[in-house]
Amino acid sequence: MREDSLQAISSRFHPETLKKGNYFLKTGKPCNKLSFVKSGLMRIYKQTEDKEVTQWISSPGYFVADLSSLLFGSPARWTIEALTDAELFTISGEDYKSIGNVVPNWHELEKLFIAKCFTFLEDRVFTHLSMTAEERYLHFFEYNKELFNQVPLQYIASMLGMTPETFSRIRNKQLSSTS
Repeated sequence: MREDSLQAISSRFHPETLKKGNYFLKTGKPCNKLSFVKSGLMRIYKQTEDKEVTQWISSPGYFVADLSSLLFGSPARWTIEALTDAELFTISGEDYKSIGNVVPNWHELEKLFIAKCFTFLEDRVFTHLSMTAEERYLHFFEYNKELFNQVPLQYIASMLGMTPETFSRIRNKQLSSTS
């Protein structure tokens, strides 16, 4: 990527902070921004009739937004809440949509970004379809150990598609086998 293109993109992102418990987005509202998580943890979830379903916990290095709402203008499907104080780099939806006017290869970069998001989701779906609850737990733990001490465990259980009781049983089994 050319230096001037990188500058044109990065200049549109602005620092934003969220305090623990504050919302980045609420279900039903329009998502008019995209943020890169510099520090902190953000939970992406939806309230159903009988429970909250955690879709993802964004940690530093990940983006947060309701992409469908941002790109298509539909009401947000997800609520995004700061689980800890968070520092973000945020671009407005308007600036995001106008980058193509100043960065010649933006549409190719955007396609790669969206393809990366899609591939990530495909991997999560495959994991849910092909692994047992215990295998999902072990796989997630292997790559996200730090979250187990920073996030309420019922959020991780929900994200992994299991009840808190199943999660606890697997966790206790793992803890007893390592001691």
